Amino acid sequence: MPGYVIILIVVVVLLLVLLAASLKVVREYERLVVFRLGRLRGPLGPGLVIMLPFLDRSVRVDQRVVTLTIPPQEVITRDNVTARVNAVVMFKVADPVRSVMSVENHAVATSQFAQTTLRSVVGRADLDTLLAHRADLNEDLYQSIAQQAVPWGVDVVVVEIKDVEIPEMMQRAMARQAEAERERRAKVISAHGELEASEELRDAALTLSEAPASLQLRYLQTLLELGADQNSTVVFPLPMDIVGPLMGALNQLAPDESETRRDSTPTRTQSDTHGLAVVDDRAEGRSR
Repeated sequence: MPGYVIILIVVVVLLLVLLAASLKVVREYERLVVFRLGRLRGPLGPGLVIMLPFLDRSVRVDQRVVTLTIPPQEVITRDNVTARVNAVVMFKVADPVRSVMSVENHAVATSQFAQTTLRSVVGRADLDTLLAHRADLNEDLYQSIAQQAVPWGVDVVVVEIKDVEIPEMMQRAMARQAEAERERRAKVISAHGELEASEELRDAALTLSEAPASLQLRYLQTLLELGADQNSTVVFPLPMDIVGPLMGALNQLAPDESETRRDSTPTRTQSDTHGLAVVDDRAEGRSR
């Protein structure tokens, strides 16, 4: 094979290699930050980008949302309770040039700053706020991290506290507190129910006392309910015109009997005392 043919083949191969090195395919969600002889050329893409071999250097930047999990952090809350808290941060690159020019690694920088911010924000809150008002803490975390990430060309999307771990002793104390609170609510509800029932009974008694006919109707309804049950109870109903005078007579006799008992009690006491005095006199005469 002639020598010029070999040289031609070598030149063609070199041209193909240089052409392959100078062509870059940039996807839709990517940007290519190109530097030519150390100077910024700008973000290029998406599509086919032609670069000069040995003169251009490129950094590929992904602009999709990145999910970053913050490792568990040992935190002491404002009320001196130790807790382990981790969180999740979702962010994306909004400015490819800043993400390359302003910080060496925007993902690592965002992660480290999120860890320190998490410890700071949780340390200013008490345990009740950490457990019951987590949305407020998430908002504080988001504002702090998003403000710091703007110069890095990073757009923070979401910051959420993921898990909160507290000591087992504190968990048992909280369980006892919750149980006591449930018992207190149950007692309050029961007391309100008894109060309402007593008020209803009082109103019903007043209504029946003002309308004797209603009392007779209630009496007949009770007899019907007793007769509807399948039992062997025998009921002898009495007319209300007989029961009423009997109840009135019993009410009049009750005060008379109580007064008689009060009158008879001192008499017996005096007689007993007199008897004791006579016995004592006889005992003294015998001794003499």
